Amino acid sequence: MTAALTTASAIAQNKDQDGGKTLEAGKKVFTQTAQPACIVCHTLRHAGASGEIGPSLDELKPDAARVEKAVRNGIGQMPAFSNLSDADIRLVAKYVSTVAGQ
Repeated sequence: MTAALTTASAIAQNKDQDGGKTLEAGKKVFTQTAQPACIVCHTLRHAGASGEIGPSLDELKPDAARVEKAVRNGIGQMPAFSNLSDADIRLVAKYVSTVAGQ
């Protein structure tokens, strides 16, 4: 199965379960809730983000575990986001891992 089909399947499955609410909530964490917002540093087409400080998430296509670890602990120049709840971290990790590379 190709990565595109895998991503499309993941999105379809998520929408079947909750009408896309999980992805929308994760997008809000990515674009607004996290401080500083993820869009400041990262490129992610789905979010309309074109930051150039951190890696392009569309190119990196990280899985949810990798995103969650980076958000919790920080990595390189990226700080740990202690202002985010566990639920917010899981939401943004699911969002990024689902839409990166679309």
